[in-house]
Amino acid sequence: MSATTDALSTAVDAENAAIFAYGVSTAFVTAIQRDTVADHIAAHRASRDAAVDAITAAGAQAPDAAAGYTLPVTVDNQSSAIRALLAAEVDCTVAYRAVLEQATDATARRLGVDGLTDSAVRAAGWRVYLRESPATVAFPGSTA
Repeated sequence: MSATTDALSTAVDAENAAIFAYGVSTAFVTAIQRDTVADHIAAHRASRDAAVDAITAAGAQAPDAAAGYTLPVTVDNQSSAIRALLAAEVDCTVAYRAVLEQATDATARRLGVDGLTDSAVRAAGWRVYLRESPATVAFPGSTA
């Protein structure tokens, strides 16, 4: 594997974890939010599939989804569900920023930019819902 496919594999793992978090959280969000959650799950699946395709095209093996994932908070109500979703989006921004840092081809860079942007926008939406300020961060995906 190369640095690019390693970074894409990490993004696939982050996407699978986000899909899991959204699945768990579905039981705790409002009926109105379920449409948003469904849209976000679909977006994460599409991003994951695109990253898997890029890994496969590069001749590497994409990681399989784990049987389960540990959520950063105990999800037992609407607020904790939204916090778990925000954390999942932040994890995706970190993974896609790494893709941008490691990418050696245009396809991987495009996946990195799109994944980082989409996850940062979704994270901002969850921050707005949680009334966190600021809703956006200057450098999404930065761990510093």
